[in-house]
Amino acid sequence: MSFLWGVMGGPSAGPQPSGAETIQKLCDRVASSTLLDDRRDAVRALKSLSKKYRLEVGTQAMEHLIHVLQTDRSDSEIIGYALDTLYNVISNDLEEEEQAEVSTQFYFLGDLGMLECQPISRDCDTDKFLFRMSWKHAASQLEFDFHVRWPGVKLLTSLLKQQGPQVQQIILVSPMGIVVEDCLLLLQNLLKNNNSNQNFFKEGSYIQRMKPWFEVGDDNCGWSAQKVTNLHLMLQLVRVLVSPTNPPGATSSCQKAMFHCGLLQQLCTILMATGVPADILTETINTVSEVIRGCQMNQDYFASVNAPSNPPRPAIVVLLMSMVNERQPFVLRCAVLYCFQCFLYKNQKGQGEIVSTLLPSTIDATGNSVSAGQLLCGGLFSTDSLSNWCAAVALAHALQENATLKEQLLRVQLATSIGNPPVSLLQQCTNILSQGDKIDRRGSKVQTRVGLLMLLCTWLSNCSIAVTHFLHNPANIPFLTGQIAENLGEEEQLVQGLCALLLGISIYYNDNSLENYRKEKLKQLIEKRIGRENFIEKLGFISKHELYSRAAQKPQPGFSSPEHMMFDHEFTKLVKELEGVISKAIYKSSEEDKKEEEVKKTLEQHDNIVTQYKKVIREQDQELEELKQRITTLMSQNEQLQATVTQQVSQIQQHKDQYNLLKVQLGKDTQHHNSHGDTFQMNGIQTEEVSKLKEELEEWKNKHELLQGLIREKDFLIEKLKSSQLEIGTTELSSQNSRSDGLEHNNELQKELEMLRSQLQLQSAEISQLLIENQKLQVMNTTADPVLGDSGVIVAKSSELEGQLEQQIKELKSEVKALSEEKESLKQHLDSSSSTVAILQDEKIKLQQEVAESKKEQDDLLVLLADQDQKLSALKIKLKDLGVPVEDEDDIESGDQGDEDEDVEEEEQD
Repeated sequence: MSFLWGVMGGPSAGPQPSGAETIQKLCDRVASSTLLDDRRDAVRALKSLSKKYRLEVGTQAMEHLIHVLQTDRSDSEIIGYALDTLYNVISNDLEEEEQAEVSTQFYFLGDLGMLECQPISRDCDTDKFLFRMSWKHAASQLEFDFHVRWPGVKLLTSLLKQQGPQVQQIILVSPMGIVVEDCLLLLQNLLKNNNSNQNFFKEGSYIQRMKPWFEVGDDNCGWSAQKVTNLHLMLQLVRVLVSPTNPPGATSSCQKAMFHCGLLQQLCTILMATGVPADILTETINTVSEVIRGCQMNQDYFASVNAPSNPPRPAIVVLLMSMVNERQPFVLRCAVLYCFQCFLYKNQKGQGEIVSTLLPSTIDATGNSVSAGQLLCGGLFSTDSLSNWCAAVALAHALQENATLKEQLLRVQLATSIGNPPVSLLQQCTNILSQGDKIDRRGSKVQTRVGLLMLLCTWLSNCSIAVTHFLHNPANIPFLTGQIAENLGEEEQLVQGLCALLLGISIYYNDNSLENYRKEKLKQLIEKRIGRENFIEKLGFISKHELYSRAAQKPQPGFSSPEHMMFDHEFTKLVKELEGVISKAIYKSSEEDKKEEEVKKTLEQHDNIVTQYKKVIREQDQELEELKQRITTLMSQNEQLQATVTQQVSQIQQHKDQYNLLKVQLGKDTQHHNSHGDTFQMNGIQTEEVSKLKEELEEWKNKHELLQGLIREKDFLIEKLKSSQLEIGTTELSSQNSRSDGLEHNNELQKELEMLRSQLQLQSAEISQLLIENQKLQVMNTTADPVLGDSGVIVAKSSELEGQLEQQIKELKSEVKALSEEKESLKQHLDSSSSTVAILQDEKIKLQQEVAESKKEQDDLLVLLADQDQKLSALKIKLKDLGVPVEDEDDIESGDQGDEDEDVEEEEQD
């Protein structure tokens, strides 16, 4: 003790030993002491000196510390001291003061950690052992002592920092350090039953990174043991995220993420692949089961998966074939049953698809394909008791909480033998149940009867029609009462309890439609043949059974052997629900039954009324959505019509501009004619021919004015058409009047066009006659009388007159030509005007029709809006009654209306 007291810093007599001497004595003490307490004290003293005297402790005590790790591993305290000492020697994470002290004591430079690692690496076995011990104490799942695991983790970290490649190599070849497996185990422990970690894993998009783990090639032979282990752990990791014990919202979000990232598709690929090891295939089936459980999207995808066979078969059918095959491993058959249960869990669509394969209208008469329903019936009536139980439970899940399918399954008819009439599926189940002891089976006969009783109880519960069909067979009730009344062995007590449950369901869900099997008579039968107390006691055998408690714990059927396969998880929920109500129903009197029936009827009526209201509300919501869509469509159509009207207005304005331009051109031509007439008079030519030409020009002028009048009338007609288009839809009477006016104007326009054409023809004839008269005038001038004067003067005057006449004739010809061109242009304008008017008439008719339709639709919308206003008013009244402040919109509307009136008055004043 004096030695230790000196080491620990207490007062001592005499000279103090040096640090190296103290370390040497402590090492001798560790090596030679036979008592664990002495070795522990010495290692604790080495730990206290290891930071200050790293080099001495590392060179002198290393082997002794490793020996302690090997021999004293049962004592966690000394192991922790040893690991801490090794960490202090190897680590270079020192505080500044400690580094200063170390620098004064050691005269060499370099990395102390690297220096102290060198002696370790000289001995490969010692090196491996140190790493192995560090890894064991740091990562062991069985060691939970923090004082051991924490130093082990620190030591490993330091070793990786100092000699990373060497440490990695040693870990990789060590049986205790396969790294991926341990990481997966660690990840499972972090995620299991930890909602926050699971949310972090999901929100960090780590589910998507799991997909490459499940990519398998076409050639699946030669799976190594480590690959099987790693993939098995990955499948378990997926199951941790979608476990039925997790909160429903967390499980659902993970299931959706696994579908969207393709993980479910990859799992189904492994499920249908060949060459996959049996344990991997079994765990994959369990994983797919929980990924699709309760998720409609994933269940629909799983229903569409086909096996790569010729011809392709649905994956569900292939799995069911394995479930009813007695040569398949027991764990695989349990996994398939679990997968089928998860596929049908809260999946009424999938339940209907399974039951439909049993109905007469959907059965394949050719026999080319095997359906799921046929496989279930085959397993239900097989000589293998395990197949009977699995098929009965699977079919019960197809009926779970679905009264419609329970009624439809009553239609299923089975051909038992050639020449005999077919029997219903319900009758065949009761026949096998009553003859169970006589049929030679492989396995437990109790297992077969328990499976059939669970199916019948699930089928008859909450389905009065199925109860009536069951009671219609006169042999069923005597069989049940006989089974319950007998005093059988412990193995048969479970069957008695289930028979009591089935009889109680026949009473509780009995609608009294059969006179001989009314509720009161069945209760009297129980009182006479069994006794109420005895019946309740037999009914309680179910929940008291050990296998019942195991099945109630989790949905997955986990049985150690086929003989323990008795109860289904969902059936335990049904027993828990019905046990109490059946016990009460047995003791109720007929009056209480009548009152209960009345209450049930009232509740059913209430439920029907609520259902009807829900249906009406759904229909109204649908109609409201349709009306909203229709309003949106009408608004878009209205916008299109407004755009069309705007376009037509712009076209009309363009035509108006063209007519105005034409009028300007005609005005210039008139001025040109007037100037020519003045010039003609100024020349002093007073011959009769020139007078005639002047008169004809006057006639042309009158005709031109007439054409201008026609153009003005056309302008007036266009303006009127424009105004009629803008005023279409005000009233039906105005639309009819505008239509009749348009037709009258159209007729007048046709008449005017015909008159104009005839006038143009007359003008062309007059022009031709004028040309002829001009030619005659030239001849007369050349043959004039010489008596009028001197020949020279006459000749000169004749020549001058001839020249003037020729000039005038040229001018007249040019005017005639110009008039002809004007005539052609006017004709073209008239033709275009006629076509424009016709087009406008057609567009006017179309617009009138569209406006009438729009008006009708607007009237319908006004009616709907009036209904909505009434509903809003009613809601406001309710809100006011409830005390909620509601702003009155009348003041706001009146204020808005006043603003609108002021705007209208200002526009009228402008």
